[in-house]
Amino acid sequence: VGLPIIVGTEGEKAVDISELRAQSSFITMDYGYANTGSCFSAITFVDGEKGILRYRGIPIEQLAEYSTFVETAYLLINGKLPNQKEADQFSKELTEHASLHQDFKHIFDGIPSTTHPMAVLSAMVSILSGYDVPSGDPNKQAEPEIRKISAKLLSKVRTIAAYSYKKSIGQPFIYPHRSLSYCANFLHMMFSLPGEECPVDEEAVRILNLLLILHADHEQNCSTSTVRLVGSGQTNLFACIAAGICALWGPWHGGANQEVMEMLEEIHASGGDVKKYVVKVKDSNSKVRLSGFGHRVYKTFDPRAKVIKAACDR
Repeated sequence: VGLPIIVGTEGEKAVDISELRAQSSFITMDYGYANTGSCFSAITFVDGEKGILRYRGIPIEQLAEYSTFVETAYLLINGKLPNQKEADQFSKELTEHASLHQDFKHIFDGIPSTTHPMAVLSAMVSILSGYDVPSGDPNKQAEPEIRKISAKLLSKVRTIAAYSYKKSIGQPFIYPHRSLSYCANFLHMMFSLPGEECPVDEEAVRILNLLLILHADHEQNCSTSTVRLVGSGQTNLFACIAAGICALWGPWHGGANQEVMEMLEEIHASGGDVKKYVVKVKDSNSKVRLSGFGHRVYKTFDPRAKVIKAACDR
């Protein structure tokens, strides 16, 4: 069987096996899809050997230094960075769609305060489909409609996350503030109280922008692949993303960040002796693991970790 070779924009090569079964009755076996590409994409490029991450051709280091999360989200969705008019319009849409329907307060009332935030996030995003019902075949939606739904989801997921946190600590919900930026608004909803607004810490806003940029996309990972798989059934965007959130929940994917926080809390609770903890990690007889920020695709270093380290020191 003759299989064609495809060459990508970065020079990487692929064997096109799309006709393999039809021509030979054979299929391929690839555990974990480590050797399989499932689509053509110009969104993200990762080179694990060289420690490279680019969004739409732009190195992550440049976006981390010069961009905001809102600009980066626009870049990923539309394929280019926005000009000032486009950025202002996108920010306006995010502001307009930040509020949740009042019904959501009643839904939150019925959720146990001990529920994991990823369970809450997934359920609430799925329920959003009942209030923003996409019209017709998702594959035939016009670009403006797709962008509108994307803006709604980006905006409301932040409000849901903040409400989930408030529910878990027994505090009243704080509504979004129309005068605040995307990240500043999220911090406001997380940490303000009725009659006592949390002052906006510009450094915290900048760091949050940075973290969201670094997490914005990462090629065909577990959650991205899940979203695409669910979407292949022409499922609406909200349900697709809800499925992706469930995939992201796992400790071998997005849940790794939770393990880092739990490790830091454990070190703090035991007196803050970092060196003592590292000794346990190095002990072959110990079951203590060192949790960290990274991605298994990187064989040399994770370029995002270098950016985060400098921010963490600040």
